[in-house]
Amino acid sequence: MTLYQRLRRQLPPMSPTEEEALAAGGVGFERELFRGRPDWRRLPEYHALNAAERAFLDGPVRTLCAMLDEWKINELRRDLPPEVWAFLRSEGFFGLIIPERYGGKGFSAAAHSAVVQMIASRSVTAAVTVMVPNSLGPAELLIAYGTDRQREYYLPRLATGEEIPCFALTGPWAGSDAAAMRDRGVVCRGEWQGKQTLGFRLTFDKRYITLAPIATLIGLAFHASDPDHLLGDVEDLGITLALLPGDLPGLQRRRHRPIGAAFHNGPLRGRDLFIPLEQVIGGGERIGQGWRMVMERLATGRGISLPALACGAGKLALYTSARYCRIRRQFHRPIGDFDGVALKLAAIAGRLYLMDAGRRMTLAAIDGGVTPAVLTAVVKHYLTEEMRRVVNDAMDLHGGRAICQGASNYLAHAYQSLPIAITVEGANILTRGMIIFGQGVMRAHRFLRRERELLASDGGEAAFHALLRRHLFAFAVNAGRALLLGLSDACWARAPAAGGERRYYQHLGRMAALFALLTDLALALLGGGLKRNEAISGRLADALAWQYLCTSALEGFNRRGSPRAERPVLDWACRYALHRAEQALLALIANLPLAAPARALLRLLLFPFGRRMAPPDDALGRRLARAVQQDEALLAALTEGMAVSSDPADPVGRLDAALAACRAADPLEAQLARRGVRFRPEREEYAAWLERLVADGTLDAEQVALLRQAADATARALAVDSFPLRRSEVVQS
Repeated sequence: MTLYQRLRRQLPPMSPTEEEALAAGGVGFERELFRGRPDWRRLPEYHALNAAERAFLDGPVRTLCAMLDEWKINELRRDLPPEVWAFLRSEGFFGLIIPERYGGKGFSAAAHSAVVQMIASRSVTAAVTVMVPNSLGPAELLIAYGTDRQREYYLPRLATGEEIPCFALTGPWAGSDAAAMRDRGVVCRGEWQGKQTLGFRLTFDKRYITLAPIATLIGLAFHASDPDHLLGDVEDLGITLALLPGDLPGLQRRRHRPIGAAFHNGPLRGRDLFIPLEQVIGGGERIGQGWRMVMERLATGRGISLPALACGAGKLALYTSARYCRIRRQFHRPIGDFDGVALKLAAIAGRLYLMDAGRRMTLAAIDGGVTPAVLTAVVKHYLTEEMRRVVNDAMDLHGGRAICQGASNYLAHAYQSLPIAITVEGANILTRGMIIFGQGVMRAHRFLRRERELLASDGGEAAFHALLRRHLFAFAVNAGRALLLGLSDACWARAPAAGGERRYYQHLGRMAALFALLTDLALALLGGGLKRNEAISGRLADALAWQYLCTSALEGFNRRGSPRAERPVLDWACRYALHRAEQALLALIANLPLAAPARALLRLLLFPFGRRMAPPDDALGRRLARAVQQDEALLAALTEGMAVSSDPADPVGRLDAALAACRAADPLEAQLARRGVRFRPEREEYAAWLERLVADGTLDAEQVALLRQAADATARALAVDSFPLRRSEVVQS
């Protein structure tokens, strides 16, 4: 038996849904990483917001953010206030992606992301409410696939909020596994608006559907069949998408309560509901194409909505933590001066830098006309995972201040709603273990997909062997390059920049060579079994993702003119990302199906000097923590695009007021400390201490007012809510 024949027998089957998923979307910079020698010139160009997009952010979006009170929304109303719903409709928030000709905004991906990010920094509930109509759902599907009649009728109504949409895909038995979908639509004749017509009789059970409880237009995914051959000879028609009016008789709705948020979400059920064929999105010719349509459009939304939500929450975490660590004092010092606190604050800043860089780079690709399905999955997974770490670190830094719920707590709802971002639009466990590398290697590998096609076809043996020879040559080149770069500590790798960034690019070049080599080695050792070995696939996904995020950070830094103030955060981010990529590759080697001596030899050859990518050290962490607490321009750059209230009654506004008051009092407090004059709370009250200092001539009235103002502002900023035992009033303490 020849090699070709043996490989044909071992070729794992690929389901139609897998084929459609691979056909959806495009390929971005991941192709360069799979090649093993990235060409940095192939990175996408950034697109600036136009005047209309900037005006919308500076006007209606900021106005909306000022209207939002997350405590009242989530705990008291369990909904957005009526005036907020009216504002969302009147200002066109539900039509961000709808072209202007249909009454929408026609915004770029960058603008769409910026809107969601700003709202998310203020309210997760409001962000999700705006996000869903502008993500995968009726509007996006109609724009891409709808008939002219469907577009002309529905898109203007969606743009103004006259129609509130939802998209019902997930059910009790089918989430990511579309083949398990039990929702059925049988072709038959029925009555619609008083007339007999051909259509589908639907029976479905959906859940976790955002906006379902209030939707007036429902996008529904179901498995279509034609047992009576009313449409043709084919009985199993495949997954199909259709539009249901919200007032369809027999439609059943209830409401879920998503943890930590009050956006509308719930189940949808129907039994023997009839709709005509004209309700199929795209008309009769799109029957059976639903899964491909979903996969093609999911890539776009996945790269915009949840990364924006993650960055909005991350920017809130950094901004408030930097303020809090400066005004909160223990042992006569700001807590930001203590190593344990400072290193966590630095980690928040460094991770956020990577998150925002990855978000911007992916948006640049989308606005450039490419929808990289794999990289959108990367930013969805890794940005939401880093958001989880960032918000958790912020909770640690705030201590009891973040634990007590109430209107004064600006972190609680972001923390409580973390599982939502992790779970939706592709659960992160699945995304890491199956999608990122599994789809990435089939899409972006130079040879693999074509080799598979030749193995699956008859008469492709000669072409397969020719392609395999090219593949083996590329493997040998990558092996040689990986060995040389390992021996030279990456000094022989090409780099597009000079200065401090040069070494990071060189290390990335080495990581790419190792990644490409180990990808081919894993394929050779596991073959079709790699598809089922999610642990190995997940580690390769980690290596790919951290290379991409590090590249994004470097590229963003260079395109902003290499600002000197950003150097500490760039260094932290690159060291962290390279360390994570190296960890993933070393863990991969340790788990390859090889004998222990072979694994040891492979590690020695590829990592001759052992681990080279150390995580950020303590000195860098301290420097970065000082920078984000002291350099307002740097903090503003890192949190650009978040909503910050100037209202001193707002909990975040109180932080700003306290910081300004503390900074004004700092020189005086330093002067008193040098003279050995220090408040002793165990001896007297603060007010009595100030009066004594005035009485003995140490301070004058103006100086006392400065200290009192700082103390009062700090007390207001640190206040938490408390609740009487039997009354509804809330007290701050």
